[in-house]
Amino acid sequence: MPHATASWLVDNTALSFEQIADFCGLHILEVQAIADDTASAKLTGRDPVRAHELTLDEIEKGQADPDYRLVMSKGPEQVRRTKGPRYTPVSKRQDKPDGIAWIIRNHPEISDGAIGKLIGTTRNTISAIRDRSHWNIANIVPKDPVTLGLTSQRELDALVAKAAKAAGLEAPTDERLAGDREALIEQLRAERDQATRDAEAAESGEATGPVEHTADTLFKS
Repeated sequence: MPHATASWLVDNTALSFEQIADFCGLHILEVQAIADDTASAKLTGRDPVRAHELTLDEIEKGQADPDYRLVMSKGPEQVRRTKGPRYTPVSKRQDKPDGIAWIIRNHPEISDGAIGKLIGTTRNTISAIRDRSHWNIANIVPKDPVTLGLTSQRELDALVAKAAKAAGLEAPTDERLAGDREALIEQLRAERDQATRDAEAAESGEATGPVEHTADTLFKS
């Protein structure tokens, strides 16, 4: 809230407009407008000292030296939640059953406890969806929880891999392009060998036929 902070500094300190603009990331004319009450909106000042962004000593240094630039203090560390279910915004809570149903259908090896931690729901809700006794089961449509914004792709992939490993399952291998891949490798090998032979022939002064330009031949030339 740079404008509100600037408003408080203008009203409560003797800092120059330039110092306030530099600290708040504003243009000096914006600070001038706030001081002259010509800003587009009346602002309620925000105390940066109470917000742990500035100390009184820092303000006094700035007031004593107009060329001094205020240094923002590091605020208190935010409390990080490490246990309990994941918090989900209210707007997305109605999507939880759809995400749970998708995981149950596509990854039955994942335990209810793991699903609960990933989505942020209870075992009772998961069990009700699994055995189709949920009160709204008729309207539940399986949808990817990543698309719904309930989790990240990285977290989901990690959980799937962990559950598959615990269940002794191997990750599926996509072999649809296996034949094409082998053919491409063979083609690249043949081109490399031909380029090597042509290079050796050129060094020995032997005549060679037209050389097809490939990545290897261009590199060697």
